[in-house]
Order: sequence, then C-alpha cells, then structure tokens
Amino acid sequence: MAGRKVSLALTVPALIVFCAFFVLPIGKLVPVSLSSPSGWKVYLEVLSNPRYLGSLRDTAILSMAVTLAALTLGGMSGIFLERNRFFGREAMIAVLTLPLSFPGVVIGFMVILWGGRLGLLGLLSQALFGHKIVFAYTAPGLFMGYLYFSIPRVVLTVMASAGKLEKAREEAARTLGSGPFKALKDVALPALWPSFLSTGAICFATSMGAFGTAYTLATDVNVLPAVIYSEFTLFANLGVAAALSLILGLITWAILWAVRLLSGIAPEGSMA
Repeated sequence: MAGRKVSLALTVPALIVFCAFFVLPIGKLVPVSLSSPSGWKVYLEVLSNPRYLGSLRDTAILSMAVTLAALTLGGMSGIFLERNRFFGREAMIAVLTLPLSFPGVVIGFMVILWGGRLGLLGLLSQALFGHKIVFAYTAPGLFMGYLYFSIPRVVLTVMASAGKLEKAREEAARTLGSGPFKALKDVALPALWPSFLSTGAICFATSMGAFGTAYTLATDVNVLPAVIYSEFTLFANLGVAAALSLILGLITWAILWAVRLLSGIAPEGSMA
C-alpha cells in the first residue's frame, strides 16, 4: 500500500507538467487553427504552400547540419575531456558549457558582433581585402548561432556516458593488436551510440524550434519559427500560425519518438 502511495506521489508532478505544457497548449492551438476560414483545410493549405514548405525544408536542413556538426565537435571534445586530466581542464569545460546560460537573443547578438556589418570579421576583411565579409544574417550565421548553443549539450552528455564506459574492453582490444583509434572506433563509439543518438535528437529538436536566435539573425533566412512569428504578429493570421506550430511540434515529437525506439528505450505499451 505504501509503495502505491509513493508511486502515485511521484506520478502527480509528471501529470501536472504533462497537462500544463502539452495538453493545455495543444488543446488551445487545435481550435485556434480550426478557426481559420478554411477550417480543417488550413492544414492542406499550409502543406501545399511553397513558402511554408520551403521554410520547413530549410529549417530541417539547417537543424540537421547543426546536429551533425555538434555531434562531431562536441563528441570529440567530450571524450577528450573525460579521458584526460590537465591544467585548465575545469576552466575549459566551464567555457564550453557557458552558452547554456545565454538566451537565444544574446547568442544572436554575439554572432552579429563577429560576422555582422560592423563585426570584427567585417572590419578585418575590409582592412585586408578591401571588402567586408558579412555572414551574420544568412544561413551560415544562423548555423553558427545554433551550433554555439548545441555543442554544450553534446559535450556534457558524452562526458557523462564516456565516464561510465568499462576501460577493460578497450584495453583488451589494445592487447589484441588494435591501435588507439581502432579501439575507440570499434569499442568506445558503439557503446556511446545511444548517448550520441539521444543528444543528437535534442539538438535537432532545439534547432527546429529555436526562436530567439532566429529572430535576431534570420534576416535572409526563412526558418519556420520566424515564419510563425510573422504570421501571428504581422498578419494576424492566427489559424495558419497555430497550424504551423502544431506541424512543427508534431515533426519534433516524431523525431524524438523515433530516437527512443532506435536507442532501445521503447515507451511502455510499445511492441518494440
């Protein structure tokens, strides 16, 4: 009886979070989307509109590129930092994870200070080559901003997973003739695969829905969060904005669900 009470007590906070951050928002967005003059056909209009489809495509491609780059750079950094002890290591970890404390708008302004019209790179290129190099307001600028806040997530996750690996397996591979890189590729990386998969999904989902950085930098990039904001604030097109929000949320949820299945963490009641 006591065990059931404890389980119920632990379930209540999860139910509160689920209702407050999932059921209520979705329950509000669905009727708002259907309030469009087109009714339920607003979803067909959104999915057949070249502007919205192009925005969804560009957002997905950008998010995938950011995810792959973050997994590569953050994965190597996380493994190195977990397996080596040296002077300044803690300071390096602190610097790498610092972006987690910055809101998206601040990260956007940092990219502008580096690659904007009056940024450091522009001033240097003007002095050296006679013309300014400006990338802050294009896809490369948005890529840099997203990558900046994605790398810390990968570093922390990979460090935690790498710290739990059994070094005896790699040592056994080394004694059998494998070099350090081959042992890493054949033993460590397969063991770290679930952590790479899960943190990659989080990076992708975060990039898909990131608004602050996109709002600051996406002058020449048509990413979906900025499109939703424009439809809501500039055109008062609430039905389309709600439909786009639901589609974005559904895609992100589907990616996270697929990753759970691939990583072997199937939800309760699933046949996987």
